[in-house]
Amino acid sequence: MSHSEKSEENARPKVIIIGGGVSGLSAGIYAQKCGFDVTIVEGHRIAGGNCTSWKRKGYQFEGGLHWLGGSKAGTPLNKAWRHVGALDDSVVIHTDEPFVEYRHETGTICLFRDTAKTEQHLLALAPQDSKIIRLFCRGIKTMSLLPTTLTDIKGVKVTGKKETESPGNLIKTLRALRVLLKYSKIAREDYAKRFIHPGLSEFIRAIPGEQQGIGMLMMTMGSLAGGDGGFPEGGSVPFVQRMVRTFEDCGGTLLLSTRALKVVVEQGRAVAVEVQGNVNAETILLKADAVIVASDTMKAEALFSEPLKSAWLTKMRATTSPTSAVLVSLGINCDLSKQPKGFIMRFRQPLRYADKQVEYVLVSNYAKDSHYAPVGKTVLTMQLPGDTYDFWAQAKANGRYAAEKQSIQEQVERALAEQIPEIDGCIEVCDIATPLTYERYCDNWRGSWMTEITSALEARPYPPTIDNISALYFCGHRIMPPGGYPPAVLSARTAVQHLCKDAGTIFVSEERHQPKD
Repeated sequence: MSHSEKSEENARPKVIIIGGGVSGLSAGIYAQKCGFDVTIVEGHRIAGGNCTSWKRKGYQFEGGLHWLGGSKAGTPLNKAWRHVGALDDSVVIHTDEPFVEYRHETGTICLFRDTAKTEQHLLALAPQDSKIIRLFCRGIKTMSLLPTTLTDIKGVKVTGKKETESPGNLIKTLRALRVLLKYSKIAREDYAKRFIHPGLSEFIRAIPGEQQGIGMLMMTMGSLAGGDGGFPEGGSVPFVQRMVRTFEDCGGTLLLSTRALKVVVEQGRAVAVEVQGNVNAETILLKADAVIVASDTMKAEALFSEPLKSAWLTKMRATTSPTSAVLVSLGINCDLSKQPKGFIMRFRQPLRYADKQVEYVLVSNYAKDSHYAPVGKTVLTMQLPGDTYDFWAQAKANGRYAAEKQSIQEQVERALAEQIPEIDGCIEVCDIATPLTYERYCDNWRGSWMTEITSALEARPYPPTIDNISALYFCGHRIMPPGGYPPAVLSARTAVQHLCKDAGTIFVSEERHQPKD
C-alpha cells in the first residue's frame, strides 16, 4: 500500500464495534461497505456470539442456529443475509418435513411447514376438534403474512430506491402482532384443554417453551408456512465463518480474545474504547469517531463510567425476562437417519432438576447433516427450557455443579434408550451447557439468548441511540425483542443507517444503484 493510499485509509472515520456476534459482524460489514474503517472487539477466541457450536470427541454440537428467518431466496431478509455474506448460492438450505413429530398412542401427530397439510392431517386425526384446529391454522396463516422489510430511516441517503414501510405491510404487521400477542397470553396448559382429542391436547402441552404461551409456536410456524425458516447446512460455524470472511475481505479488523472494558465519553461524545487482551492482559485505548455496542444491551451499563440515562433503557430493564435453557447434546454411535429431524420425547418419569419437572422435550436430530458426526453416527440435542440461572450459580458455589449435570445426563440417557432402544449402550458423548456456560462464552445476561414475550413487553424495536451521548449506537437481539437472528442483522442495519445519517455518509444498501435522498 502506498503512502497516499495509507493517508486515504487513515482519513476514513474510525468505528469500534463491541461484540463479534451476528449483530456485531453485520454492523461491521454494513459500516465497512459504507466507507468506515471498522474494528470489531470480541472477548471470545472465536466470533459468532450466540451463533455457535463446539466439538467433543469427533462430534459437533449445535448451540445456536436451529432454523433461519430469511433463508428463502428473494425475500428482503435473504438479501440482507447475502449482503453480509452469511448466505450465498453455495449454501444448501434444508427444509425437512414434518417440522416436528410426536408419537402418541392414538397415532403420530405432525406439524408440517405446509399449513394446509397440517390442517388436513389434524382434521383427519381429530375431527371433533375441527373448530379449534381451523382457528389454529388460520392464526399460522396470518403470521405467515408478517412482512420482513428492509426499511430505511428518515433522513439517510441510500444507494438505490429508498425503502419505506407501505400501508399494506403495516396492516399485515398489525394483524400478525395481534395474533402473536393474543396467543402469547394463553398458557399452554389452558390452550391444551380446549382440545378434545387426548393426543392433540398432550401435543400442545408438549410444545417447548415455558413462559411464552403458544405465541412463539405461531411465529415459528408462520415463518415456515411462508416458505422460510430453513436450516443452512452445517449450522452456526460455517454461517459465522462466511460473515467473518466477508468482513475481513471488506478490509475490516477483527480483534478476538479482546475484552471491551470501557467506552470513553468526553463532552457527551463516545471517542474511544478501552480494551484488554485475554492473553497478555495489556490495556489499550482504541480511538474512535463512533462506537457501536453490539453486545448484550442488558449488560451495557458496565461499559460506562456513568449510568446510562434513557427512557428506553429503563423500560428495557423493567420489562425484559430472559429466554434460556439447558442444552443437552449427545454423540451416538448409531445411524438415526430414519428418525425425524425434530421430534418430541416424553419422559415416563419427569426429568427433575432445579425446581423443574420436565415431562416433554423437543429433540433435534442431525443424522442427515455430515457436518455434525462421522458417517454412521448421530448427534441429538435437546433444550430443557426455563430461567434456571440462579439454580446453577448456587450449584457452582456449593460444589454441586458437576453432580447436577450428571443427574440430568443419566435421566436423559435412560429416557432416550426407552424411546429409541437401538441407542442403548451407544452414547459416546454427553455434553450439557447451562445458562452459566452461555454467560461464560457469550457474555449473555443471565445466560439468555432471547427475550420472553410477556404482557409487559411491547413487540417494537428500541431506539439505537440515547439522547445524552452522541456517536454511540446500539444493536443486537435485545434491541428488537423477542430477538433471534433476523433482529440481529436488522438492528445492525438500522444502527449503521443512523451512523451514516449523522456522518453525512451514503448508506450502501443491498442492491447498489445511484444514491437518492
